[in-house]
Amino acid sequence: MTHPHPELSSPPALPQDGLRVVALGGLGEIGRNMTVFEFGGRLLIVDCGVLFPEEEQPGIDLILPDFDYIRDRLDDVEAVVLTHGHEDHIGGVPFLLRERPDIPLVGSRLTLALIEAKLTEHRIRPVTIGVAEGDRRPFGPFDLEFLSVNHSIPDALAVAVRTPAGLVLHTGDFKMDQLPLDGRLTDLGGFARLGAEGIDLLMADSTNAEVPGFVTSEREIGPVIDEVFRTADGRIIVACFASHIHRVQQVLDAANDSGRKVCFVGRSMVRNMGVARELGYLKVPEGILIEQRQIDDLPPDRLVLVCTGSQGEPMSALSRMANRDHQIRITDRDTVMLASSLIPGNETAVNRVINGLTRWGARVVHKGNALVHVSGHAAAGELLYVLNLTRPSNYMPIHGEWRHLKANARLAELTGVPAENIVLAEDGLVVDLVGGQASIVGAVQAGYVYVDGLSVGEITETSLKDRRILGEEGFVSIVVGVDAASGKLVAGPEIHARGAGIPDEDFDEVMNRIETVLREAAADGVNEPAQLGQLIRRTVGRWVNENYRRRPMIVPVVVEV
Repeated sequence: MTHPHPELSSPPALPQDGLRVVALGGLGEIGRNMTVFEFGGRLLIVDCGVLFPEEEQPGIDLILPDFDYIRDRLDDVEAVVLTHGHEDHIGGVPFLLRERPDIPLVGSRLTLALIEAKLTEHRIRPVTIGVAEGDRRPFGPFDLEFLSVNHSIPDALAVAVRTPAGLVLHTGDFKMDQLPLDGRLTDLGGFARLGAEGIDLLMADSTNAEVPGFVTSEREIGPVIDEVFRTADGRIIVACFASHIHRVQQVLDAANDSGRKVCFVGRSMVRNMGVARELGYLKVPEGILIEQRQIDDLPPDRLVLVCTGSQGEPMSALSRMANRDHQIRITDRDTVMLASSLIPGNETAVNRVINGLTRWGARVVHKGNALVHVSGHAAAGELLYVLNLTRPSNYMPIHGEWRHLKANARLAELTGVPAENIVLAEDGLVVDLVGGQASIVGAVQAGYVYVDGLSVGEITETSLKDRRILGEEGFVSIVVGVDAASGKLVAGPEIHARGAGIPDEDFDEVMNRIETVLREAAADGVNEPAQLGQLIRRTVGRWVNENYRRRPMIVPVVVEV
């Protein structure tokens, strides 16, 4: 089993008959999925998604893959294949198209409609190529075949990539629901056919590799939702992903059966459900939808609100309701249903929202106390099924944190894939398929690129560290005036502190230390403002640490007079 090699340098030149695979995101994390295939000097990209920030990344809106690896070769890109319409697979596309707007986007009808709606907000008109399951078409040296897969969004696709170097099957995100709500099954027959042809590299979804058995069918959720609707005597607020059309369909059906009206709350929810309805993926009963301005015209027991915020996102509608920062005020008659799974890392944020809603009296129904969501990712039993069906020569787990990738690799080993043919990689590691053997040959840069407001890539880890210090420890600024020639103190020190937890009167003690340090520096001929600033920073920092065991940001300002 091949493990990461941090000592690896840039990869060698790709052999003429070799296929190169480089994941720029999605390995070792849930999100930011992006894989680059290279053959014969041409590139093919599968997915381009985003990762959502965590608490230790204050102020960050989105996290993108690092495009540096392909930035000088964008003209070599044949197409971007989008396996489905989730943000962790399409959210980075607007930022990639800023660098080359005419890269063709290849995807299913719904996926392209969702990305086109998103690109409209970025004022980008993309080149799109629609495909469907069963289609096969070339893009440069890449012969692509598309297969249907079942997922938590309609129209998801797996893609088979054929080149003279071999056949690769990339599953995308998938599961094997045998009774899907839309009747669209994962194409196991197609998987088996490719397996008989000979799959040289299988790249499969790892998210649920630790979960035994098979994922529960979406149909099992319906009766639970119906029960919530039957027992609620006030408003029902349903929070789910803005792309989970199947779940919204179940909510619409339950609302229609119980005589309730439905209002979509939040821009992404309104946009995506509008697209799904227009294309026929969402069947909306006549007259059931209302505008947000009509909410107060209906009694609470006739109303359902569908919003985002099931992951505790701080600016989402549900989080703002929990914080009493939304025009919709939670009451003790409300029932709130979090109809989504919990993305790893979001536990604290989600629990905070649940506690906030409960505090205002709402009854909160979530995955922890009711079957209100099933995963869209294949569990271990399904992965074993696919491995036995396809019998790949080489296996590369994708889409998951390290524990998921490792568990998926173990499943492959159990089905007979030789350990030396299982590639356990992380973002940036370069995998070459040459002569039927996949192996790690080098590494490229694949770090985080932060989107902060209008800036992309300008915020660094150092900036985030400063933000964390400011948020957790506060800051202390010290302003002094010194003689430009001698460096002697002529004004100040004047000290200001915010968030440092130090009373103003306590700074009298450290002022004496600053004056002493500056006097000694002037005597030694030190008069450069930068040097004096460093002396002040060290002096104040040492004093704060000795007396308060805190490490605020120290900002010295030395003014020459």
